[in-house]
Parts: sequence; structure tokens; C-alpha cells
Amino acid sequence: MNKITKSHIVAYFIVGMGSIIMLAPFYFMFVFATHSNSDILSVPPPVWFGSEFINNVGILLDALPYFWHNIGLSFYVALMTTILNLFFCSLAGYAFAMFEFKGRNIMFILIMGTMLLPPFLGMIPTALIMSQLEWMNQPRALYIPMACGAMGIFMMRQFIASAIPKELIEAARMDGCNEFAIYWRVVVPLITPAFGTLGLITFIGQWNNFMGPLVVMNDMKMFTVPLALRALQGTGQVPWGAICAGAAIAVVPLMILFVMTSRKLIDGLTAGAVKG
Repeated sequence: MNKITKSHIVAYFIVGMGSIIMLAPFYFMFVFATHSNSDILSVPPPVWFGSEFINNVGILLDALPYFWHNIGLSFYVALMTTILNLFFCSLAGYAFAMFEFKGRNIMFILIMGTMLLPPFLGMIPTALIMSQLEWMNQPRALYIPMACGAMGIFMMRQFIASAIPKELIEAARMDGCNEFAIYWRVVVPLITPAFGTLGLITFIGQWNNFMGPLVVMNDMKMFTVPLALRALQGTGQVPWGAICAGAAIAVVPLMILFVMTSRKLIDGLTAGAVKG
């Protein structure tokens, strides 16, 4: 049996305190969702659950009559973004990992360089392009621009290069498979851990996306959840209990998704770390 030393105790204390700090906002969000505004703004604020959740949901639905539509739109946009990201990023990652072509390294460096650009630099160009395409207030204006990201390409390229031997690809070519058939029948079944990781990260990121809908959506019915909840803060007295109730409803699906896929997330992050 391993002996617990002072360094172990210090490490456990730091990890425990870090966990408390990270989980505290989520805990108080659920607590405040069950209290009235007067309770939330009192000093000290409540630290345990109350009985006002149903009333807060009623206030939320009165102020945001399209809230459930906003939830459905957020799910649709996040799902479409995830599907497109997995497809195009895996295709690009396969090309960068397994093909030799002129300018490959320069192109890969340029794609990675886009990760250094602040997202707000693309807000005005995105709005202008969506306006020219007449895509304003349409879901496609949210998921088409996010259909392929630099981080996804990098993750897929690294995973494919480390997890799939080139000899396997060459054998498939010798058997007469075309490149897309090799990708679909050979590569895709072997990169499911990377799919799980990138899919979860993409879905959560798009579900929580605020700046994108802020730029291209101006009809409350077409707001995603983060933008719809933000709109409540411009309705006079801010209904913090209703906002927390809406946030809690929006967070629950993500928590369920994370619990169901956390093992896949860890496997995908670590599987390509060591060359097989």
C-alpha cells in the first residue's frame, strides 16, 4: 500500500480547491434558479435550493415565448455543425496525414495560423457575406461558416498520422479502392475515438456560441439559447431567477451528454498521443 505523504496531501488539496472553484458557478446557477429575485439579491445570497423554480420558468416563458424553439434551434445548429465538422475535418486530416503534395506543410501552417486570430476579427466579414447571400436569420448562417475548423483539422491529422499505418492505406489502394472508399471503409472505422472527442467539443462549443448568433440573427424567434437568455437582461428589472432557470435547462443536456461520452473524450485525447 502506497504511503500518503505531505506532497500527496498538498496535491489533493489543490485539486479539491480547484474543483470547488470550477463547480461553484454551476451549483449557484441551479440554486438561484429555485429562488426569487429578492432572495438572489439579498446579502448573504441563498446557498441551498428553494421552491421558486416553477415560477421562474413561468417568468422565463412569458418574457421569451419562443424559448423552446430557441432550445430546438440551438440543438439543430450544434448538431449540423458537429456533423459537418467531423466530415470535413477528418477528410482534411486524412489528406494532410497520408498524402504527399506540393505546399502541404505551408498550407497546414497557414491553417494552424488561423487559430491565432481573435474571433471578433471575422464578425464584420461574416455579417457582410451572410447579408450578400441573404442568409441572415437563417440557421445555415451559423453552421456553414463553422463547418471546418483549424483545431479539428489538427486533431484529426495528428490522430490519423499516429494511429493508422501508411502500409494499410497502400494495401487498400493495391486492392483497387479509390481514395474516398479508403477514407470511408478504412479510415473512418479506426478514428471513432477522435470522432467522439471532436464531436463533443464541437457540439458544446456551438451550443454555447454567443458571438455568431449575435452577428447574424436579429429575430428573437431565431435566437439560440445564449443570445435569448442575454436578451432578458434588457427587459427592465433583470429577472435573475428566470435567467438562471433558463441556463439550468440549457445546461442539463450538455451535462448528460458529457457524462455519457466522457470516457470517449479521454480516450480520444490520449489515443493518438503515443505512436503505435
